[in-house]
Amino acid sequence: MQSDQLTHKTIRVGLLGAGTVGSQTARLIVEQRDELAARTGAVVELVGVACLRPEEVDAPWIARDLLTTDTAALCAREDVDIVIELIGGLEPAHTFVKTALEHGKSVVTANKALLAKFGPELYKCAESHGVDLYFEAAVAGAIPILRPLRESLIGDEITQIFGIVNGTTNYILDEMTVRGLDFDTALRAAQEKGYAEADPTGDVEGFDAANKAAILATLAFQMPVSIDDVSVEGITAITAADIAAASAEKRVIKLLAAVERHDENGVSVSVYPALVGAEHPLASVHGSFNAVFVKAQAADDLMFYGRGAGGAPTASAVVGDVVSAARNLVRGCAGFGVPMYNKYVPASDEQARADFVVRCNMEDTSLALCEEVMDVFASHGVQVERLASSCEAQYEGDGDCPACGIGGQGDMRMLAKACSEADLHEVIADLQKLDVVCGKPLVLRVIK
Repeated sequence: MQSDQLTHKTIRVGLLGAGTVGSQTARLIVEQRDELAARTGAVVELVGVACLRPEEVDAPWIARDLLTTDTAALCAREDVDIVIELIGGLEPAHTFVKTALEHGKSVVTANKALLAKFGPELYKCAESHGVDLYFEAAVAGAIPILRPLRESLIGDEITQIFGIVNGTTNYILDEMTVRGLDFDTALRAAQEKGYAEADPTGDVEGFDAANKAAILATLAFQMPVSIDDVSVEGITAITAADIAAASAEKRVIKLLAAVERHDENGVSVSVYPALVGAEHPLASVHGSFNAVFVKAQAADDLMFYGRGAGGAPTASAVVGDVVSAARNLVRGCAGFGVPMYNKYVPASDEQARADFVVRCNMEDTSLALCEEVMDVFASHGVQVERLASSCEAQYEGDGDCPACGIGGQGDMRMLAKACSEADLHEVIADLQKLDVVCGKPLVLRVIK
């Protein structure tokens, strides 16, 4: 049955951006015309595609007469019902999205940086103009995680989210774990496969994951959380020795976006490399895949897993949002928005407690100096246990063990138990004052 036999209503779509995701989004809209009509009750028609260089667009399913460089005009066109923003970045994307909302257009976006910075403003703008703002593709690509937070779990209380939401860093850490590569070699492999940009800073320093953490926290806790509220640490300090030590302890290192409620008000939103026990569901997430682990009071543990990036997977999530927005337009209504009735109150460093592994680079690992390091933890009331270190492996089998007083340059690793972040910060500061400790110690939170 042809779509025009199903309905006479047409939902007109303007697309901003014709890159990898944009072109695939256009393809799905054009090629799935009949299916989309059956699912929405209207013909979903692509009426304009804005991009900087139309002559470079190589997508046969995009008619040439749809291409334009006047993005602002497309956002305000009277005959456009839904605007899809896929140009990325903060500006001019922020201006274009706000213009579309203010002109009564529903908006679908995959722009995590935009929502992490301006999300609360845009959510309120959409609500005040009676239109939809959907953004499933902004976090974890094709994985349906945001809609469950907005709708399926809205009747529950979420207490914790741990997400592997950056495929580049997960690929790098997985290659270091499975193949024994060092960081630089694994990064080059990721770049050769197209998983990492020529400038990978946004990924490996954790900024991409931080944008997604802010969005997850806003939806999970119904409060305005921005990128400025996220504590961020990347993976550039992780060494092959750290990976090997984790493996020996039946753990893996993952870069996590962590969203946690510590009490009625205190919330922490962070990105950090963590030690994940082999029995945890996140430990088995390999390659460039993403996964989000959610803990809720009633639903208990939930796991969402799949492709976190790529043109077709991300376009799938975008078009899913287009269908939702189109259905609402057919019914003459807008969907439920993003409630933000709670005030964001960051958890104190005293509230945030966990086990931490601390690795110190030592000029001398003789027994007396190692005891000096351990005494720093004790002076702050932190229970600490010494773990196997690279220096001990170096002397294994020849009778010259650092624990017997024979020193040498190497690493010393310790497990700080049930330690508050406040105490940990003081410990790290004091460790850096010791002449025997080289540079800033590496800290890895333990996820049980």
